[in-house]
Amino acid sequence: MNLMEYIDKGGIIVYILIFLNVIGFTIIIWKFFTLPRKNAMINKIKLRLDENSDLKTQIEYEVQKLEIGLTYIKNIASVAPLLGLLGTVYGVFKAFETITAQGLGDPTLFSNGISIALITTIAGLIVAIPHHIAYNHFISQIDAIELKAKKELIK
Repeated sequence: MNLMEYIDKGGIIVYILIFLNVIGFTIIIWKFFTLPRKNAMINKIKLRLDENSDLKTQIEYEVQKLEIGLTYIKNIASVAPLLGLLGTVYGVFKAFETITAQGLGDPTLFSNGISIALITTIAGLIVAIPHHIAYNHFISQIDAIELKAKKELIK
């Protein structure tokens, strides 16, 4: 069975997971290219400073701008396994529905439902794991940027 057959067999849940994966990886790639180096944010804050500026507020504002998009990555990492679980429950339901309708004589009759359950579970985990890793990576980078900005600017 090729990849497209597995995707088709997983049904709408796998298509939703693929859609979320495309959105998430688009944001991840964007963040890799746009997350500035530590000195860039510090220099930006220095340029905007005047005697009336509050440094802590300015740093928080810049950090908040760096965090744009991370909520989507975090939500995809959280929702993907739940969608996989939903597919699992649906697949097991279909298996029992087949057993109820046709009896347990031939196990291949209900294997389709079990197959759906396994495919959606795998798809949910495949989507969730890299998004979770990327989210943690970006958060640690932003925390390091914020810490460096506070060390250098607040004296």
